Amino acid sequence: MNRFLRSLTPDQQMGLLFVAVFGVLLLASGVVFLLSLRERHQHSDAWWEGLHSARAGVRRSWLMVGVFWLAWASGPLASVWLFGFVSLLTLREFISLTPTHRSDHKALVLLFFCVLPLQYAWLIQRHFNLFSVFIPVYVFLALPVISSLGNDPHRFLERNAKLQWGTMVCVYGLSHVPALLWLSFPGHEGRSAFLVFFLVAVVQICMVLQHVTSRWLPCPPTLPAISGGFNWRSWLAGVLGGALAGALLAGITPFNPGRAFAMAGVACGAATLGHLVMKAIKRDRGVPHWGLQGRGVTGASGLLDRVDALAFAAPVFFQSVRWTFGV
Repeated sequence: MNRFLRSLTPDQQMGLLFVAVFGVLLLASGVVFLLSLRERHQHSDAWWEGLHSARAGVRRSWLMVGVFWLAWASGPLASVWLFGFVSLLTLREFISLTPTHRSDHKALVLLFFCVLPLQYAWLIQRHFNLFSVFIPVYVFLALPVISSLGNDPHRFLERNAKLQWGTMVCVYGLSHVPALLWLSFPGHEGRSAFLVFFLVAVVQICMVLQHVTSRWLPCPPTLPAISGGFNWRSWLAGVLGGALAGALLAGITPFNPGRAFAMAGVACGAATLGHLVMKAIKRDRGVPHWGLQGRGVTGASGLLDRVDALAFAAPVFFQSVRWTFGV
C-alpha cells in the first residue's frame, strides 16, 4: 500500500485523500439521515438536540471540504480569487451586524475597495513579509485616521474597533488559508495543498471533539455569559484530540510526528479560542448566529459562523510554518 501511494504524484495523492474524506462525509450523512427517521417519542429532547447539532456539523463539514476541494482543484491563483470572494462576503456580514455611522463610509470604502484586494495582491506576488504586516500595522493605523476625517467623535473608539477587528478576522485571517498553497518547501515541492488539508482537518476534528465532549460529559460552563457549552475540560479534549490527529497526519506534511503534534495543537488552540471570541461578539450584538439562522439578511447566510475558527487558526499556523522552515 505504501509503495502504491509513493508511486502517485502529489496531485494524485491529494485527489485520493479527498475521495476518502468525501466517502467519510457521505457515510456520516447517511447515518444522520437514518437516525432522523426515528419517531420523535423514542428519544428525549436532549437526544434530538444532539442529532440536530450533528446534522449541522456534517453540513458545515461538507461546506468546508467542498470549498477547499474547489480551491485545490482550481490551483493557487484561482484559490486566491475564491477566498477573496469569501472574505468579501464575511466582511459584509460582519459589518451588517455591527452598525456603523455615515462618517465611517470613507473607511468602509477603503476596506472593501483597497485593503481587501491589496491583501490578496501581496499574496499573489509572494510578498509574504508585507502580506503579514499590511493589515495589523498599516491598516490598523490608517483606519482611525480616515474615520477622524469624518469629523464625528461619537463612540469613535468603538466604531473603529469594529472596523479593525472585522478586517482582521474576515480579510487578514482568511487570506492566510490560500497563502499556504504558495509556500514552497525544499524536498516537498508541489505538496503545499496537504498543509491546507492538514489545517482544515485538525481544526474541524478539534471543534467536533470539543462539542461532543461538552454534550456527553456535561460540566458547568466556564463562561456562561458567552457560551453555555464551553468549559476547560471539553476545550482541552478538543485541542488534544486535534493535536493527536495532526500527529497521525504527519506523513502528508513536511513535519515529523512531534512537530505535527505541536503545530496542530497551536492551530487548534487558536481556533477554539477564536471561536469563543466570535461568540462574545455575537452576544454583544444580541444575535445567536451571524446569518440569523440562515435568513439572508447579510448576503452570506451565516458564512462567518462556519469559518470563524479557521480565520483565527490560519494566520497562527501560517506564521508558525514560516518560522519553523524559514520560508
